[in-house]
Amino acid sequence: MKLFVGLGNPGIDYQKTRHNVGFMVVDLLQQKWKFPDFSFHKKFQADWSKSDKQVLLKPQTYMNNSGQAVRALLDFFSVSPAVLAEQSEDQLFVIHDDLDLKLGSFKIQFGKGPKVHNGLESLYQHLGTKDFWHVRVGVDDRQGDRSMPGRNYVLQPFTEDQRVVITKVIDQIATELQHALF
Repeated sequence: MKLFVGLGNPGIDYQKTRHNVGFMVVDLLQQKWKFPDFSFHKKFQADWSKSDKQVLLKPQTYMNNSGQAVRALLDFFSVSPAVLAEQSEDQLFVIHDDLDLKLGSFKIQFGKGPKVHNGLESLYQHLGTKDFWHVRVGVDDRQGDRSMPGRNYVLQPFTEDQRVVITKVIDQIATELQHALF
């Protein structure tokens, strides 16, 4: 089972923010891969869409509690977090915003995320490992101005110019993940 988890916050207030870029990527994957519409699954506390061997998940627990939803999903499919580190069919791809990367860039790395990310910290705690694929989406366009704390910056919506850039990056990521799937 390949599991693609987009991190973000539920609700219209967060929909177009930098923190929700994980949801944006998973939404595009659902469209491109022609998966069924997302539906809420109470056991996971998440919106999900699935095919025979792939699952798209958007935790509705808020970013800082994302690990609860992901752990429930792994338990549902009897995927041990220890198996994620092996070369097996079972793979977890977590797609998230990253202030360590500039807007317009992304990295897909195994076991390596940003210096600070509360959503990932929740996953590390609930899974007991960092051994999964981190799809790190750069959202930093502050150009050296750190007057706004990062935790506030990621909750701001993209500007129109930034939306053009992030839309291209999201499409590139979807193409890369397509290769991981097929």
